[in-house]
Amino acid sequence: MLNPIRRQAVKQFTSTTRNVTLGRRYLSAPVAFDWRDPLGSNNLFTEDELAIAETAESYCQERLLPRVLEAYRNEDYDKKILEEMGELGLLGATIKGYDCAGVSSVAAGLITRAVERVDSGYRSGMSVQSSLVMGPIDEFGTEEMKQKYLPGMARGKILGCFGLTEPNHGSDPGSMETTAKEHPSKKGYYSLSGAKTWITNSPIADVLLVWAKLQSTGKIRGFLIDRDQCPPGTLETPAIKDKNGLRASITGMIQLDECPVPEENMLPNIEGLKGPFSCLNSARFGIAWGVVGALEDCIARAREYALERKQFKGNPLAKYQLVQKKLADAATDAAYGIAVATQVGRLKDEGKIAPEMISMIKRQNCDRALVNARALQEIFGGNAVSDEYGIGRHVANLFVTQTYEGQSDIHALIIGRAVTGIQAFC
Repeated sequence: MLNPIRRQAVKQFTSTTRNVTLGRRYLSAPVAFDWRDPLGSNNLFTEDELAIAETAESYCQERLLPRVLEAYRNEDYDKKILEEMGELGLLGATIKGYDCAGVSSVAAGLITRAVERVDSGYRSGMSVQSSLVMGPIDEFGTEEMKQKYLPGMARGKILGCFGLTEPNHGSDPGSMETTAKEHPSKKGYYSLSGAKTWITNSPIADVLLVWAKLQSTGKIRGFLIDRDQCPPGTLETPAIKDKNGLRASITGMIQLDECPVPEENMLPNIEGLKGPFSCLNSARFGIAWGVVGALEDCIARAREYALERKQFKGNPLAKYQLVQKKLADAATDAAYGIAVATQVGRLKDEGKIAPEMISMIKRQNCDRALVNARALQEIFGGNAVSDEYGIGRHVANLFVTQTYEGQSDIHALIIGRAVTGIQAFC
């Protein structure tokens, strides 16, 4: 016969076991696993954010996807795409006023995710316009600059580009050679000379945001150059052709030879590398969302192919363990990528973000998107070399995204410096 203490223990154990059993049943019953949204990330978004994502997704699938294959084959970027995006309010989306939508950072991330689901090149063209030109004008420009440029850029009527990278200086912008000095014959003007390279949108840009060192002080400043105000021979923007990636966007150089720029076109409220780096952080945040969109498209394409392709006694490729592991790895990394990007987006809007957070998500999401896309490519076998399957295009693009706006090893050093307090760049 059990003593009272023992009876109570048994009663408590039985009750606890029943509750655990009921809990398990409750947790497993109501929700089916959705491979398109493995961790239920849609529950993290507001109704407005979901509506914006749906608008962007519909436009991208209906208007961009049908033309991306020929655009990629021919290295042909239709600048009217930015006008189409402007009509929907997708450009400079987080800016308040000036005909911009003023949405959350997460909503802007969902837009880039939808665009890059089609192609990284399309997202790159949009990101440069929104994050790298409109963003700094809004943050560091005068009211006159904002009124002059932002409404037209929001509608895609004025196109911009961002000139930082130089032929001899990629990850080391502090050593830039482009200079600005007082113009010898035009009072109230600077004279800019130098070269920038790998500049998205430069051949079609109406306004060019160029970073240069003041010859008098050595400080880095940003200048807005209006193409139609430059005398012949002072500004050239030749296209860079025969790229292996981002072929659906347009890339070029900026060549300056004593190009006159009015003093009032210098961004007044920022100097040093803090200016371009703050712009790049905004673009990197968008990239962290965008590459997940590209990976999600790779997952969808690989899953469909694996279910339809029959091999070895008529079995679909999806039946085999190695194929399922590739899909499981990719789906997991994509789901994690969206979750962390959402967290950083919320902190960004609350003013609680550290730059290293953006380095972390940009590096991790780019790296994992590239690794998984390459693995998923193997599911297609020899067919992966055909551009009609789309997977090879994403892989080539994702290599570029892992490289630009700070190559992953550079972001590792940024994070490492924050962890240790020790500078490892030199």
